[in-house]
Amino acid sequence: MWRYLSVLLFGLLFTMSSFGGATVSANEKIVYHVPIEETVEKGLSAFLERALTTAETADADLVVFEVNTPGGAVDAAGEIAKLLADSPIKTVAYVNNRALSAGAYISLSADEIYMVPSATMGSAAVIDSTGNAASKKAQSYWLAAMKTAAEQNGRDPIYAQAMADVDIDLPEYGAEKGKLLTFTAEQAKKAGYSEGTVSGKAELYSILGVEDADIRSIEESFPEKLARFLTNPIVVPILLTIAGIGIVMELFSPGFGIPGVIGITSLVLFFYGHLVAGITGYESLALFIIGVILVLIEFFIPGGIIGLLGFTAVVGSLFLATGHPVHMTISLLIAVTVSILVFILLVKVFGKQMKFFRKMILTDATKTEQGYVSNPNRLDLLGAEGKALTDLRPSGTALVKEERVDVVTEGSFISKGSTIIIVKVEGSRVVVREIPD
Repeated sequence: MWRYLSVLLFGLLFTMSSFGGATVSANEKIVYHVPIEETVEKGLSAFLERALTTAETADADLVVFEVNTPGGAVDAAGEIAKLLADSPIKTVAYVNNRALSAGAYISLSADEIYMVPSATMGSAAVIDSTGNAASKKAQSYWLAAMKTAAEQNGRDPIYAQAMADVDIDLPEYGAEKGKLLTFTAEQAKKAGYSEGTVSGKAELYSILGVEDADIRSIEESFPEKLARFLTNPIVVPILLTIAGIGIVMELFSPGFGIPGVIGITSLVLFFYGHLVAGITGYESLALFIIGVILVLIEFFIPGGIIGLLGFTAVVGSLFLATGHPVHMTISLLIAVTVSILVFILLVKVFGKQMKFFRKMILTDATKTEQGYVSNPNRLDLLGAEGKALTDLRPSGTALVKEERVDVVTEGSFISKGSTIIIVKVEGSRVVVREIPD
């Protein structure tokens, strides 16, 4: 009896302690630590969207973004800034080293900014894919975006604009007219662009009051890292160029070999990176496959229209897969130019012949040396005598060896009934000469 009561009492105490522990855990703050590293592009935007979704699902209290980037694509930075602005969770940009260009814009979109002593933030001029200053329209958009990012968190917008406009004169911050503003940690704090300078994450968490919180790190998965690499503006033209060279070399290879595998693999990686990064959907891949099928059909059903539709579908799928048509145009021009040069090199320098079309194009020739003749060769008549059955002017008919033969003179007229001799035979052409009586 007492044994059963003790077991019941122990179970009751265990249940109460479990509820008590749950209460403590429920009161504990949840903080997510998310890195923003390397070049800002669409792959990073997809990763940060996943990170914020995870934090919101876990009902987190704070998300700390550790920023260390030289900048990157303006459109990707705009998507990331919108993610931060729309998130119901408090966000903090922890600038650990540098937040330049698009990185500065992302940091300004966070609710608070903290920097390590050696950190810098700014230098946010917008440039195009060739490295030159962007158009006036693009610059105007970027200045407005920088100003809005500063104002939405109560910061003086003049400094944000000075980061992107060389015409703003701020000599007290080393950004006199003609130079872009780049804040040090102390300058950012002085201008109200930083809530404080911290020695590291431990001090940051202490200032934020979350040193005892449940701090969870979200790192990029391997597919996300690979997608970021494959969608890098420098890697995209390289992938397309390798694909072009592989396809060109495969045209000169018997069967299907290594060049074709390399070319197809490059295209697969291109679409894989853009799909994982969330830049495109499966519709671009489907359009590409349809285009390839149409091009292959053109080899067997010539006409030109099917092939043109297939080529258009392939090019269209590449543009559909990317969010930057200008960069894709440049990438395709590079890939096509290099592929043409490789084609010319293989044909003119190395004397290669395309093997790909041998099964579809008849290359056999009927040569005389191999025993093929278009007409019977009457060499057996050479030197034979006969009689002209018609006037030879200069052609006509003669009777030779009891056989009517079409003949031709050497140029002179031979009358009917004259005796002739065959002096030359060239295939079916029989040349005769008159034998005087």
